[in-house]
Amino acid sequence: MTQARTGRVSARLPDFPWDRIASYAAVARAHPDGIVDLSIGTPVDPTPAVAQQALAAASDSPGYPTTLGLEVTRQAVVDWLARAHGVTGLGLDGVLPVVGSKELIAGLPTQLGVGPGHLVAIPEVAYPTYEVGAVLAGAEVVATDEPEALERTPALVYLNSPSNPTGRVLGPDRLRALVGWARDRGVLLVSDECYLECCWEASAVSVLHPEVCGGSHEGLLAVHSLSKRSNLAGYRCACVVGDPAVVGELLAVRKNLGLMMPTPQQRVMAAVLDDDAHAAEQHARYAARRDVLRTALEGAGFRVDHSEASLYLWSTRLVDGRPEPCLDTVAWLAERGVLVAPGDFYGAAGADHVRVAFTATDERIAAAAARLT
Repeated sequence: MTQARTGRVSARLPDFPWDRIASYAAVARAHPDGIVDLSIGTPVDPTPAVAQQALAAASDSPGYPTTLGLEVTRQAVVDWLARAHGVTGLGLDGVLPVVGSKELIAGLPTQLGVGPGHLVAIPEVAYPTYEVGAVLAGAEVVATDEPEALERTPALVYLNSPSNPTGRVLGPDRLRALVGWARDRGVLLVSDECYLECCWEASAVSVLHPEVCGGSHEGLLAVHSLSKRSNLAGYRCACVVGDPAVVGELLAVRKNLGLMMPTPQQRVMAAVLDDDAHAAEQHARYAARRDVLRTALEGAGFRVDHSEASLYLWSTRLVDGRPEPCLDTVAWLAERGVLVAPGDFYGAAGADHVRVAFTATDERIAAAAARLT
């Protein structure tokens, strides 16, 4: 019985995307000077000292943490969003620490009672976890950048600005229009803002900013992560913030599921959110790597679209003036020892693009640039 149920669940899900590029990875690894893996946006720079010190100081933590989280951690989130992103009116009851933003998004529909008979709208080109979480909950999924044009009203709409993979930023006017539409129809709007501090050619704004939401967080959630800002992907430090009523519902469910962030990680989260210096240093590192890689890609006949923010260059290789299919581009780069993610990982609309991460070391970014030029 267990095997049958497992089979039915797995059949509902798409194939794990990175399994599909294993053969291209093998080709890239065979390069005489080794692979340059730009397929996954994982941090490679040291975890900042402020985080390591906070972890060491909190290492003696024998008791269970609470799902609600430490007050000092939640207050640090409130203070950071106000200081860095102009979010006002957020109280401690609107903040919930979570173990990684991916885990939160994957379980969000189920935990909020979204399931069979409900529609979930995701961006047209989107990180796969939005769809996976909705499918696991039994909901129907539609990919669109204009949810207000749908004939059927969704129960939940995901936004992602800055976008993974495209780096596109939604401006305040667009966000304000979506907030108004969602409130008029009782739609929960969930904004994935994990790349909010990774901006290069545009300024991103939170859906919770008063100029967007009118000073009220009703019907709105924002998801934040410290993986990119503070090189804490291995720590799984994230949070969901917004409407206290919705956060309270999540809290009640997650208490019953036993979902809680370990106390040492909560102490780390508070420490790094109170420190902006390390984040500025990391931002400068990424900016330099981005410039090197973008110049090399454009010199090799690629066109970079959007990419005004995030940690990726959303690129298409032009052959006779036209974009080539993404897997052809993946193969072309793999022959040069460079591995990237095909755009169709993120939806059919990405079929002629590849996502090129600039999260590798300076040496590996320089190696990729040399191979392209």
